[in-house]
Order: sequence, then structure tokens, then C-alpha cells
Amino acid sequence: MAENEVAVIGGGIAGIQASLDLASRGFKVYLIEKSPSIGGRMAQLDKTFPTMDCSMCILAPKMIECSHHPNVQLLSYSEVKDVKGSVGNFTVKVLRKPRYVDEPKCTGCGVCAQHCPVEVPNEFDMNLGMRKAIYMPLPQAVPRVVTVDKENCIECGLCAKVCQAGAVDLKQQPKEVDLNVGAIILAIGFDMFDSSEIPTFGYGRYKNVVNAMELERLLCASGPTGGHLIRPSDGKIPKKIAFIQCVGSRDRRFGNTYCSSICCKYSVKDAVLIKEHEPTTDVTIFYIDLRAFGRGFQQFINRAKTEYGIRFIRCSPGEIIEDPITKSLNIWYEDTVAGTIENLTYDLVVLCPALTPRADAKELAKVLGVETDDYGFFRASDMIVNPVDTTVPGIFACGYCLGPKTGDIPDSIMQGSACAARVAEVIRRG
Repeated sequence: MAENEVAVIGGGIAGIQASLDLASRGFKVYLIEKSPSIGGRMAQLDKTFPTMDCSMCILAPKMIECSHHPNVQLLSYSEVKDVKGSVGNFTVKVLRKPRYVDEPKCTGCGVCAQHCPVEVPNEFDMNLGMRKAIYMPLPQAVPRVVTVDKENCIECGLCAKVCQAGAVDLKQQPKEVDLNVGAIILAIGFDMFDSSEIPTFGYGRYKNVVNAMELERLLCASGPTGGHLIRPSDGKIPKKIAFIQCVGSRDRRFGNTYCSSICCKYSVKDAVLIKEHEPTTDVTIFYIDLRAFGRGFQQFINRAKTEYGIRFIRCSPGEIIEDPITKSLNIWYEDTVAGTIENLTYDLVVLCPALTPRADAKELAKVLGVETDDYGFFRASDMIVNPVDTTVPGIFACGYCLGPKTGDIPDSIMQGSACAARVAEVIRRG
């Protein structure tokens, strides 16, 4: 029956939690993920704040549980193209993109990738590392199935020759499936502001100016450098590192006048990680003001100052200038406490960009008929009474796609569970 089936769009931590809660209540769940693997942004992180727990150690068991749960059907590498109907009886048209690999046959051994002659930048590693044209999207991928990147594949057929399971099928075609469900949950996450839109910071021009997610991949043991933090320009270990907050956030020039809610917290987490990797590193955080709401976060910042010696400067950075010989970076800034113009030199600069709605959020909102707010996030019907209900009955949302009010991982998990409870309430009520 349609009312006992639910479509969850987005396979990040919020969507995974909603799926598991609903499946445990006896609902049939279709978890639809645009990428080849579920996991979302959390899969790219090394640690979580403020406890500094291993991110994948928390996420991987939930990913595996999703894949093994009898009430959850994973539709990875798939996109929602059309939605019709109303609460209790939605028809969701899903496009299943071709992997050019037979999923049931693939064992995930990786032999095909070892023999593939083509290497391209790895998007999971923020293009800092390389992958093959036939690849596993991440080491803990779920489903554990390789995917052929047809845009870069030269169709030499070598992967098909070495695959003992006979799983490679380069003639595979896309196909559409129709799902009949009683409710829909949106959990599509966020994108990051393109820091190159602020040319004075040099992102995209200076190799040693990176964004926060690129730093995450450099610090992560599964990343392109095996967890060793090095300067992209010369591979040396940076001795002086600066973080710049609110890049593109709280900025009228780009329409992102909101606070992204987690930048202060993750920058402190990364600064602590850097100090644990290399205790002698000089780390400075340039901030407008610290917004560390949430249990344990202010204490975490206090520890960063007292135990790790991380320096905090309240200021407004103006320009970054690279030394053409040493590739060091000179930051000019206005000290808003002293009222003076200062400059300091660093080996590596990390930009903390605004978190923005997904690029395809507006298109999806149009397909679903739900409203978005002034910034492009999905609008809740009532933030007090029904905070996870969208403006269309039977369609719910959780995680960052509802806006920066849901900042960290625990909040996203709570909203995923709230969505599941709300769906069960609405469906069971009839």
C-alpha cells in the first residue's frame, strides 16, 4: 500500500537516520541518492566536534544498516524527475543513471580500477587527489559497487576483460522507475559558497589558499595525503596556518546575509586537529564574532585557547597577497578591537565559506511544488508547531536543506528522527 511506503531524497546523515527510523517502524523506504554512494558530507569529514570522535566510525554502521535493512531499498546514483499526487498517494518518477556496472554481480574488489589507464581528479577528495575512470566513490562506499565515469572513459574495454565477475556492462542504459509512496522526505544537504567570488582572498589563484572542506580531506587519514597536512604548492609542512571566517557569509554582496551556524565550530575543531598533528604549528583564527551555540561548544573553544594555544583575532580581513618566491601569504586586516590596520604572514590560509542551498534545490522545489525562503532553502510550514513540514502536506524536510538553523551533525540526526516520527503520525492518522 502506498501509504506504508516513503521516499527519502538524499542519502546524507539526516536522510539515513530518517530511513532507519521509518524502516524500524515497519514502513517500506526508498532511499534516493544522487551520488554513487550514500554518506553525504559527513563521509568527507575526519572528526566531529566537540567530542572529536571519528566521523566515519559513527556514519559507516548506519550506512551498512541501511543497505542490509529489509525495509530499505537503496536507489543510489538516481535522481527524482517528477512528482505527482498528494499526501498518502504520491507518484515519484526516478531516473536511475547507468553505472555501466551490474550491481548484483559487482563484488567491489577494485581490480578493474587497478587496471584502468585513465586518471582524473577525485571529487570526493575535493579534486586534491586522483581516481580512475572506473572507481569506488569512497573507501567505505555503500553500495559497494564501482561506477564508470563515461565522460572520461576511453572505452578501451580493459575493465570488462579483467572483471572475473563479468559485472562491467558498457552498454547499460538509463531507466526510469515509478514509486508509489504515501510521503516524501527531503534531505539533500548543502553546497559551499565559491570562495573565488572574493578575488582579494586569492582562492583559485594562490595554491596555498584552500577552503575548509579541502582542509578536511588533507587532515583525513583516507584523504589524498593519508592525513599528512602539507602545502599544496610545494608539499612542505606548514608552520603557520590561518583560518578566515564568514567568507561569503553575512555578506550583502552575495545575498548570504545569514550566519552559516557551524563555521566557528568546525574551524576550531580543525585548528585543534592541526595542533594534534603538529604541536609546534602556529594557528590563528580571524573572526568577526564567535557564535558557538550548543552544548559543550564554548568550553571547546576555551580549551582551544588554553590547552592548544590557538590564537583568535577579532578583525575584518581585507586582502591576501602571495610572495611570488616563497609562496607565503600576507594577510592585511583591520583589528576591530584596537582600531588599527595590521598584517601577518602565513604558510597556509584556510577559508571558511558560507554554506548555501544545493544548486538543484530550486529545480527540485519546483518539481515538488514546495516553497523556498529568500535564500533558497526549503521553507517550513511553521517553525514552531511543525518545523519539519514543508508547505506541501505529506512532504517533509530535515537537515541543512531547511537552512542553517540545523547546523551540526546531532541536529541533523534529530531532525531526521523528527521527520520519521512526523511521517508516521500523518500516515497512521490517515
